[in-house]
Amino acid sequence: MPPSIPSTRGSRVWLLLSACLPFGFEAAAPKPGHDWPAYLGEGAAHYSAAQQITTANVAQLTTAWVFRTGDTTPGVRSEIPCNPLIVDGVLYGTTSQLALFALDAATGRELWRFTPDRGNRGGPGGLARGLALWREGAERRLLFTAGPTLHAIDPATGKLIPTFGEQGRVDLRDDLDHDARGLYLAANAPGAIYRDLIILGMRVGEGPAAAAPGHIRAYDVRTGKRRWIFHTIPHPGEFGYETWSPDSWKTVGGANCWAGLVVDPERGLAFVPTGSAAFDFWGGDRLGDNLFANCLIALDAATGKRKWHFQFVHHDLWDYDLPAPPVLCEVTRAGKKIAAVAQVTKTGQVWVFDRETGESLFPWREEPVPPSLLNGEVAAKTQPIPAKPAPFARQRFTEDEVTNRTPAAREAVLRQLRDATPHQLYDPPSERGTVILPGFHGGAEWGGPAVDPRGVLYVNSSEMPWLLQMVPAAVLGADAKTLYTQLCASCHGANREGNAVASIPSLTTIAARLQPEEIGERLRTAKGMMPSFNFLPAASRDALVRFLISPETAAANESREVIPATAPAEGTKLASPYVTTGYNRFVDPDGYPALRPPWGTLNAIDLNTGDYLWKRPLGESPELTAPGESPTGTENYGGPVVTDGGVLFIAATKDEKFRAFSAATGEILWETRLPAAGYATPATYEVGGRQFVVIACGGGKLGTKSGDSYVAFALPPGVH
Repeated sequence: MPPSIPSTRGSRVWLLLSACLPFGFEAAAPKPGHDWPAYLGEGAAHYSAAQQITTANVAQLTTAWVFRTGDTTPGVRSEIPCNPLIVDGVLYGTTSQLALFALDAATGRELWRFTPDRGNRGGPGGLARGLALWREGAERRLLFTAGPTLHAIDPATGKLIPTFGEQGRVDLRDDLDHDARGLYLAANAPGAIYRDLIILGMRVGEGPAAAAPGHIRAYDVRTGKRRWIFHTIPHPGEFGYETWSPDSWKTVGGANCWAGLVVDPERGLAFVPTGSAAFDFWGGDRLGDNLFANCLIALDAATGKRKWHFQFVHHDLWDYDLPAPPVLCEVTRAGKKIAAVAQVTKTGQVWVFDRETGESLFPWREEPVPPSLLNGEVAAKTQPIPAKPAPFARQRFTEDEVTNRTPAAREAVLRQLRDATPHQLYDPPSERGTVILPGFHGGAEWGGPAVDPRGVLYVNSSEMPWLLQMVPAAVLGADAKTLYTQLCASCHGANREGNAVASIPSLTTIAARLQPEEIGERLRTAKGMMPSFNFLPAASRDALVRFLISPETAAANESREVIPATAPAEGTKLASPYVTTGYNRFVDPDGYPALRPPWGTLNAIDLNTGDYLWKRPLGESPELTAPGESPTGTENYGGPVVTDGGVLFIAATKDEKFRAFSAATGEILWETRLPAAGYATPATYEVGGRQFVVIACGGGKLGTKSGDSYVAFALPPGVH
């Protein structure tokens, strides 16, 4: 960011918003495009009717204001994936430390800040990708999650509303129809509002240990009481129960909606995308197709009753969660407008359904896929494949797709590829090693697609293969190194070095950061995305602490003393006889993706016909590109926004750029460098006759630096 850009970091004074805005009075309805009142826009469509910024003038955008949250810690990796709300001239957003704030949307001046209760263990874990606003007459409240807690906040003051739940809070670990004590649970994406309800999904554990089920719940926005629940892992007597092993509803977790959902208020339908069941990569304890994992579920928003569903992956073994909320749109068939809902997938597919009936608007087929060779596993025999649109991400990793960046890089990748199972989509996990492409993060990811009133869908895609290898797990009474391999290595790596690209910390220096009793408490109670390991016997937890502090010392001690092979806590277990060697990107010796570019793309697809209008690389590795060559593209996180001015805005890329494209042609019209990468979906709005575009610049992923800024852009005064 040029040094001449002013910073407008607000004061910490808690100002009464009612002193400067007409809260408490019925405001006139804003013109379309003035506000951004819902997460990812109305209908999660990432669309605004704003027209002031056009393809003709977008190149003149300048920085309007910069707001710094001020709560990041130097040297500690953090992210701000928030898509903020903007209503009546006020912007509501979140920080990397899960504080909620309000800004004057025209200037970036801070109006108030709410910091969730941090308790005794450093505060809530997880992320906050947005929040929800409920309005009825003069009543308004913000519904905001931090970790496992749902808060109701007065938007005029930033104070908790004490009549909601327990003094303004609801603990999402309660009222789950399952004992979630000691299990990881958080809500990264905001809920969706329907009348006087907020409908909410969750993030839960995905590993081989016990995990909470991902049931969908609706809460009364005034009282915080649960009004209904939908069991995504059906209980006996419920639809879909027969698609699981008989006791799965008691023991299996996951099948959760972590990505967020969308409500059609006219039809009273909530469209809920779900993820895989736990454990992600072995399902011998959940044999069957596993409804309602990996489904788009249309629920009656008032009651939670199922109207229809479609399952995209049967018996998921690849962590192929539905990664983003579906988008509400209209498509034209035979001259007739159809209210549709479109869902993108990690596998690079776009599915389009009639909202009312669930009928697919394009043909599809069940295609045979390979069986599993792991003990106790029974993979699904077929998987659904749409005939149209064509996938927006590569589906196979053949030798033709291997990088040609240098001869040495190509040869190194070829050796690894030949050692793994020959790749095709839905190859099951194996002990030999399986290539996952599209990768664990897509294809499409949580940023999601945009769609405009013409029925054109715009979606960004990552092109990164991953390597998955399964290894037999040991019993709970094994040595500490085996426990580490079984429980921790899949995230932190076999050598405890973490993964900076995936924002997973190294454990090699944990002894310098935490005392032994603090490490033990963290194992027992969980922290951030790390689940609780309270199911381990105390002797095993103590041994694991010793191993984390000093593997060499722990190994020497265990040569003299064997850990007692005691049983886990009642009601908990390791579900899988296998664990993974970690989430490993398939890269060449220099750290670049193992396949040839582009490594990230932006795609425009006409949902009326299923045809592509254009496809462009998204992002750049400038050190690899000679003048005149096509950009490499980069892995990307965060979605686009499209406007009635014909402009598509997106950040998302590793190169820390923010770009504007022509929605009609895909031509780049403007770009600027951000203070940190914008791994978030932007928002656009109008205040005082001026259109702004704002992006959270939190960085922190893909090995890039972390940041603490929101940056807003607008045309210079007088330019139209």
